[in-house]
Amino acid sequence: MTYQFDFSFLQQYWPDLLRGVWLTIRMTLLATVPGFVLGVALAVGRLHGNKPLSAAIRSYIEVIRNTPLVLQVFWIFFGLAAIRMHVPALEAAVVALIVNVSAYTAEIMRAGLESIHDSQVEAASCLAMSRTQVLWYIEIPQAVEKMYPALVSQFMLMLLATSIMSQISADELTGVADLIQSITFRGFEAYAVIAVIYLVLASGLRVLLLSAGSLLFPRLRTTLATGGRA
Repeated sequence: MTYQFDFSFLQQYWPDLLRGVWLTIRMTLLATVPGFVLGVALAVGRLHGNKPLSAAIRSYIEVIRNTPLVLQVFWIFFGLAAIRMHVPALEAAVVALIVNVSAYTAEIMRAGLESIHDSQVEAASCLAMSRTQVLWYIEIPQAVEKMYPALVSQFMLMLLATSIMSQISADELTGVADLIQSITFRGFEAYAVIAVIYLVLASGLRVLLLSAGSLLFPRLRTTLATGGRA
């Protein structure tokens, strides 16, 4: 018997899908800024901290980058519950995303900080700038500018990674699709629609972040205008 494709039934589930879209966006927004700030702090601590601090940060980054995100969220949601520390699904999802993206952001920012020539730091020192001022006004802004496209890609991946949070019953977009599929038994149509929604969300996030970056960083605007050849 030939399978009959039918997308019309999804009309009654659009309110649920829209709520899933909003929760996906909300989790991404709640995790992006704290994850970025923590990642920058980790990168600075790894490069300029004392040996024990640098070693601890390096170990943290390696553990997070070499374990699955789904395992990390399971540990926060189910693992902490085992010791009577109950974390709601949304909070567990956001914390897991922050922890995960911070480790990847730390490595991206470390590469950006290491790319800054020592002469700039020496020149700033000659102007009697403190180490904190050098980091805040010279190193970090340039590192962000140089690594901005990589950071944008990482934040896009984080948006897509929110789909994993359906495993802890978070009603984001994939969780809603799972529910629709379990009711209608039309998985192809349900997952095809959310694939398109994810594509729109990820593309929109990329355009938004790159547009914001082109306004903040003139050299990035030139690079984007020339297709990355500048």
